[in-house]
Amino acid sequence: MSRIKWADCFDPLGRVHGLPTFPWRLAPDGLATRRQLRALGLRPGGQDIAGQVLRPRRRRDPLTAFLYRVDRALPVRPMTPAKTAALAKANATRRTCPECRRDAGYVIPVSLGMCVPCAYPEPPDGR
Repeated sequence: MSRIKWADCFDPLGRVHGLPTFPWRLAPDGLATRRQLRALGLRPGGQDIAGQVLRPRRRRDPLTAFLYRVDRALPVRPMTPAKTAALAKANATRRTCPECRRDAGYVIPVSLGMCVPCAYPEPPDGR
């Protein structure tokens, strides 16, 4: 486990880390993370990683986010009717209780494996 200080996160030429590296929230204009691209309605589109941002943490490795060039990003592909139907079916399956076969109205917790009423049934005396 390496200890990286805030000053070690600034390597714009990529001599230390192999990629241009910037401190968290200080990436130059024109570079964005996947989430930032998605918020703009874009996707990386197969381009290589252009850099990274590092955020040092205590007692753990730093958080890393890869950066992509905004000018090379492509528009997000639109959802097709088949993808929409498949996603709706998958979400419905996650909401269906395997015990009582009812739609719980929420995603069934993996820790329980069934809806809450099936996992914790009411005792007959109402306690």
